[in-house]
Amino acid sequence: MTSVRMDLWLWAARFFKTRSLAKQACELGRIRCNGQMAKAAREVRVGDMLGVTNAGGDFEVEVLLLSDTRGPASVAQTLYRETEESRTLRAKAAAERKAAREFEVLPEGRPNKRDRRKIIQFRGRA
Repeated sequence: MTSVRMDLWLWAARFFKTRSLAKQACELGRIRCNGQMAKAAREVRVGDMLGVTNAGGDFEVEVLLLSDTRGPASVAQTLYRETEESRTLRAKAAAERKAAREFEVLPEGRPNKRDRRKIIQFRGRA
């Protein structure tokens, strides 16, 4: 096997839970291959540098192996190697999210009638 479809490889490498989510990410421009936006049908080859943006963060990975079947997570992690720069940026973003929670002001209890009306008005329902 010399190449695999982009959406199939992203699904097999466990960046996305379903192949349709991988395809949708490609259509939305969240996948880059060697610096260019990648379509779902683009062929992935060993040595390609991919930029993947998903709920887990922004990944910069190098393709090491090809697979068109989804296996265990331990096998999926052998398909690619994440760059050190990508790891540090994701760790920094996670630390910032964790620190932001300390300053977040949460309500003490359930909203009362007045608060609910403000929430409904803010959401634009009434």
